[in-house]
Amino acid sequence: MNEEFLQKFPEILFTLGKIADKQNVELYVVGGFVRDLLLQTGEKKDIDFSVIGDAVSFAKSLQSEIGARNVVVYERFGTAMTEVEGFKLEFVTAREESYSADSRKPKVKKADLISDLSRRDFTINTLTVGLNEKNRGKLYDPFNGIRDIEKKMIRTPLDPEMTFNDDPLRILRAVRFAATLNFEIEMSTKEAIKKMASRLKIVSAERITDELLKILSGKKPSTGFLLLSELEVLPFVIPEMIPMKGVEQRNDFHHKDVFFHTLKVVDNVAAVSEKLPLRLTALFHDVAKPRTKRFDEKIGWTFHGHDEIGARMMEKIANRMRLSRHLKEYSQKLIRLHLRPIFLAGEGVTDSAVRRLIVQAGEELDDLILLCRADITSGNPERVQKHLQNFDLVMARVQEVREKDALRKFQSPVRGDEIMEICQLQPGPEVGRIKKAIEEAILDGVIKNEYDEALNYLYEIKDEYLKNTGKKNM
Repeated sequence: MNEEFLQKFPEILFTLGKIADKQNVELYVVGGFVRDLLLQTGEKKDIDFSVIGDAVSFAKSLQSEIGARNVVVYERFGTAMTEVEGFKLEFVTAREESYSADSRKPKVKKADLISDLSRRDFTINTLTVGLNEKNRGKLYDPFNGIRDIEKKMIRTPLDPEMTFNDDPLRILRAVRFAATLNFEIEMSTKEAIKKMASRLKIVSAERITDELLKILSGKKPSTGFLLLSELEVLPFVIPEMIPMKGVEQRNDFHHKDVFFHTLKVVDNVAAVSEKLPLRLTALFHDVAKPRTKRFDEKIGWTFHGHDEIGARMMEKIANRMRLSRHLKEYSQKLIRLHLRPIFLAGEGVTDSAVRRLIVQAGEELDDLILLCRADITSGNPERVQKHLQNFDLVMARVQEVREKDALRKFQSPVRGDEIMEICQLQPGPEVGRIKKAIEEAILDGVIKNEYDEALNYLYEIKDEYLKNTGKKNM
């Protein structure tokens, strides 16, 4: 390993190597940390270690050696995690693991370094560097991971069917790495994914969702979902996307392929926002279109109600994916409202209609507008420009109504207790009516929003308002 590469290692790694020497333990940094340094994708804060010995005991010892706190231990799997100097460190006893045909929990047994590396998912993640004095800085690459990095190739270290059988989640990891690193999946690995995709049924929903969200987090999420489609994985992770595919034509009327439209919307959102909940919502915003598709002889294809039905479908989807309640409700709200803004673009829309949108969208209004703008995927530039201008008009109306409402929230400079004293009134509705009259006079420009003018105006109008109470000329 060249000196320049080692200089990129944080000092904590060499400190851990010295502790390992003292304890007569072999310690290696492995996987994503090494891969990302070679790819120059930036400093990685999550670092994995392979320990030839007892990873749990080694991790526990760091509490006294360097003051590591909150060491989390999984004795059954021989792993432990802690955080030191801002780095999240995971120590794993070198091992082999596999899944039985119907189990979500792996069987684990100790192994040597090469066996430990062989059970990892892809060659680019088998790269490891020694940290002990005898091999400090030595790069181990038994499965040609560097070659595959140079070729931008995702390949399994062993037979791909065996790799995916041992842990089916690796199917989604293959897609995620290919999509986020802009790599290709090697052909035999692709074929194994197609063959083994149904094994994803034994993987927990939480682990599947975690990988899907990581795919969504990429610069161009569509790449990952196109791969999921090509590799016939979608039915086992997002079955609702299957009916989205295809375009049907009748009497010269056709509709967009909802699948490709959806992916374009997701990419449009990703281009302007890193907000994961918004990207997820974009993925499902038209989920009910296949269910609501109807053909009208006069106007062609319609999807009436797909906004409301889609929001209801999101309940089941979110529960299956084990999404948080907040994320579920956020997505449901935006799906339910995603058609609303465009209806407000025309002239003559009342303030109350705009106000209703503001209230219903709440804090998510800006996200809703981003989604609506991303939803414009026409190939006609003039049509795109027209729709974008319409959304600009909507936001202008929203701002106008917001300013009006903010103005109306102010209170009369002459307060209620002063009105009661001057008019000799007890607390009651008449005080409120007089106060409201002063506020309306300010809004209408009759008087300035100043105490003296408001007070003078009170003396001008009070007799009129006191007629009904039997009090005047006070």
